Amino acid sequence: MKHFLSIIDCPNDRLKELLRISTRLKSLYSVGGTDLCLQGKTLAMLFEKPSLRTRISFQVAMTDLGGSAIYVKPEDIGGIGKREPIKDIARVLSRYVSGIMARTFEHSTVTELAEFATVPVINALTDFSHPCQAMADVFTISEQCEDIKGTKIAFIGDGNNVARSLAFASAKLGMKMVVASPAGYELDAETIEKANQISADSVRQTNDPGAAVLDTDIIYTDTWVSMGQEDEKQKRQADFAGFQVNAELVKSAPANVKIMHCLPAYRGLEITDEVIESPNSIMFDQAENRLHFQRALLKKLLS
Repeated sequence: MKHFLSIIDCPNDRLKELLRISTRLKSLYSVGGTDLCLQGKTLAMLFEKPSLRTRISFQVAMTDLGGSAIYVKPEDIGGIGKREPIKDIARVLSRYVSGIMARTFEHSTVTELAEFATVPVINALTDFSHPCQAMADVFTISEQCEDIKGTKIAFIGDGNNVARSLAFASAKLGMKMVVASPAGYELDAETIEKANQISADSVRQTNDPGAAVLDTDIIYTDTWVSMGQEDEKQKRQADFAGFQVNAELVKSAPANVKIMHCLPAYRGLEITDEVIESPNSIMFDQAENRLHFQRALLKKLLS
């Protein structure tokens, strides 16, 4: 396992191993233990998009494991691939640090970094995929369900990078997922086809959020307007009317359904304040588990 760029490229046994390491490290650190496996190691964190959870969780994870992290804003290096080619950035950083984490717009940025770097590269988000988020989500689901195999996820909203990564995770780890989106915002057919080639009937698409949640274990939603889509805000809010995760929608699901959101949440748009603060919500467990999964990932890749 050299890099972590997309869940579809990661073997099933490696995904399961990362979940096991996440569980072990979470238990260890919860009782004050430490695993200083990354002493003397440094992670370069390249950001084109700002983030609360990604930056803090990776930085804390590196510190917890005995290493250090360097936060690199776009203006610090003149933009990724702008002042100098991505392949040059990859090769230079490889001489300085033990690993590269990148949160970018284009997926090709992280794939090119991985192609030319001689150290591990981690995709911390691209417009195509968000594998760290999806695996932290699966880890969270595993804590709520006796067995994730057969768990049903209803993803309500845009068929975006998070939905795509969750679709691949569902197919590889034995879960079922239905994506409920307005017309024109569905998860792309290629992703659904690839997921169902991995595991038959693991992912399907609908335009009916009410039907999607009827027998689900998890209701998951995300922002309707991602970074870079601000010009589409008004249109998207109008198009997504009827896809809000609110008390009425939750009542259509089983009583013990769990509510997830990768955050930040825009309360009153894709989800209501009432649902976020309800006993069914596990959003902040989900956010916490970014740290625990990323500890596991860094240990696997860098130690």
